Amino acid sequence: QVQVVESGGGLVQAGGSLRLSCAASGRTFSTARMGWFRQAPGKERRFVANINWSIGSTYYADSVKGRFTISRDNAKNTIYLQMNSLKPEDTAVYYCAAQSKSSLTYDYWGQGTQVTVSS
Repeated sequence: QVQVVESGGGLVQAGGSLRLSCAASGRTFSTARMGWFRQAPGKERRFVANINWSIGSTYYADSVKGRFTISRDNAKNTIYLQMNSLKPEDTAVYYCAAQSKSSLTYDYWGQGTQVTVSS
């Protein structure tokens, strides 16, 4: 099992920046990929970005490409989401998730952290 815990959410004005963190613990050696998702009020949870745990390759949703950067610190078993040029439509609960090497989906999810962008 892998446990993931997000932190770093908050309230920011449009155009501002925030950095989210996600600390993983447990059987982290079995992790293939970690990602960020978000869910706005009344909407489905959507993919934001992910990163390959071993080689560090990244992938982004079009809506955040060029504004958000996902990164990892393997020594700390932590991933980050640097969010710049935030927009009100980025307001959502942001979730961190981990995918096992033996899985095709994300197996482990955090509780989420609220990000609110005011106009």
